[in-house]
Amino acid sequence: MQGFFIAAMVSASLCLSATAQARDLSDLPSPEGPILLDVGGALSRTNSGDAAHFDMEMLKALPAVRLETATAVTDGVRRFEGFLMRDLLELVGAHGSTVTASALNDYAIDIAVSEFDRYDVLVAYEMDGEPLLPSDKGPLWIVYPRDQHAELQDIRYDYRWVWQLRWLDIK
Repeated sequence: MQGFFIAAMVSASLCLSATAQARDLSDLPSPEGPILLDVGGALSRTNSGDAAHFDMEMLKALPAVRLETATAVTDGVRRFEGFLMRDLLELVGAHGSTVTASALNDYAIDIAVSEFDRYDVLVAYEMDGEPLLPSDKGPLWIVYPRDQHAELQDIRYDYRWVWQLRWLDIK
């Protein structure tokens, strides 16, 4: 009888632990500052109904990445700082194959999730050490490592460089 009691206690403890871990992984903290990015669609971690809202502090909490590359819309090589798109998708528990990225001006384009694994696609919040502003491509800009991959110098990829990024819809 004592063995049954111990097994039941261990089982109950494991269930409570698994429930606590699932709860920790299902919700994101709420933004405290102005919301800069909304993520919706096929995701498992949210902080507002079925969506995830992010302020700059939350986005800067993701692992920071630097990328130096030329762009089709600026002169010379620029230094970008931000986070990898795949890290954001992992954080929200994305489980789709396509991301529709939309800008403040309602520009939208579909991007295959596989591109974020194949390339180190950045969501930049700084260029050349300065914060990106809405008046100049910011506050968030999708940036591809154009100089590191010859195929990314094709105009079809240039259309995926969404500046003034505001929404992501995972499908």
